[in-house]
Amino acid sequence: MFTNQPHLNNLSTAILSLDGDLSLCYVNQAAESLLQLSFKRLSGKSIFEVLPGFKEIENVLLNALQSNQLYTQRRAQFELHNGQMISVDLSVSPVFEEAQPNLLVELTPLDRYVKINREEVFREQQEVTRQMIRGLAHEIKNPLGGIRGSAQLLQSELPTEELKEYTSIIIEETDRLKALVDKLLGPNVPSKMQLTNIHEILEKVRRLIELEGGPELSFLRDYDPSIPEIYMDSDLMLQAVLNITRNAMQSLKATRHPRITLITRTDRQFTIASVRHKNVLRVEIMDNGPGIPIELRENLFFPMITGRPDGSGLGLSVAQSIIHRHQGIIEASSELGLTRFTLILPLEVSKP
Repeated sequence: MFTNQPHLNNLSTAILSLDGDLSLCYVNQAAESLLQLSFKRLSGKSIFEVLPGFKEIENVLLNALQSNQLYTQRRAQFELHNGQMISVDLSVSPVFEEAQPNLLVELTPLDRYVKINREEVFREQQEVTRQMIRGLAHEIKNPLGGIRGSAQLLQSELPTEELKEYTSIIIEETDRLKALVDKLLGPNVPSKMQLTNIHEILEKVRRLIELEGGPELSFLRDYDPSIPEIYMDSDLMLQAVLNITRNAMQSLKATRHPRITLITRTDRQFTIASVRHKNVLRVEIMDNGPGIPIELRENLFFPMITGRPDGSGLGLSVAQSIIHRHQGIIEASSELGLTRFTLILPLEVSKP
């Protein structure tokens, strides 16, 4: 049933077709993404095996088959095969094909829509904040050049090395402030987009962080080798991934058996900033540290937000700016023992 309906794969609503025995005979791509299983693995399985929570409405499904009765439920919650809970709007519709009763189940995920709305508001707020910071950074940067130049001229006129130490401090501090301002302004060079293997970038980052983190830090890697090369600026993407992974490494200093996990997967029918993409790349960077302090989580990607006394608070802001330049998003979640940063990038980014 519906096997010759490719347009159903363009829907963001998860579509499941059940036969008279309540076994799956068709799912669209949105359903594969929601259920986190491919159609090949789903086909022929009982709906209760795939969605154990459907046992609660078994009578509803049977009545729909027998009496041709429609059924809808708002904000229903069901458990997936892996124990994860999903919140959906549910619709069950009886249909008949070749006189055989079937059920069409539509699941509209609510959590993702809430995230999309929150992401749009967040991006707008961040853009306003970024423009304010860029304006302020430019105002700071202009007089820094004058201060540094004057200190150099004064240094050349001073008679003793002892006095020159003071002007050296001025020059060093102005250089430090200029570097900080440059980070606030973010990448200011055009992106050099080229076909890149994301796993090559992850492996470069892993080797760098292993050197910094020492022998106690371990890495787990779970890569999907079928992910194709995609167009990206490899230098900028390396910086974004490095910033996030370095943050993870630094958060693990007091953790016994510190571990960072790198995962790559693909998802289908994913919406980024109101644009729905057929296929996206998902990169997960996880650590088993103490978690992000609750008071920092809402403003995590804003500049100058940091939980470390020696931190600049720019690493995640720069990383997010880079991911946005690649039409993607970063999502973060954290609890004790598990902090997860997820980079989501469209797979169909065209060559510029």
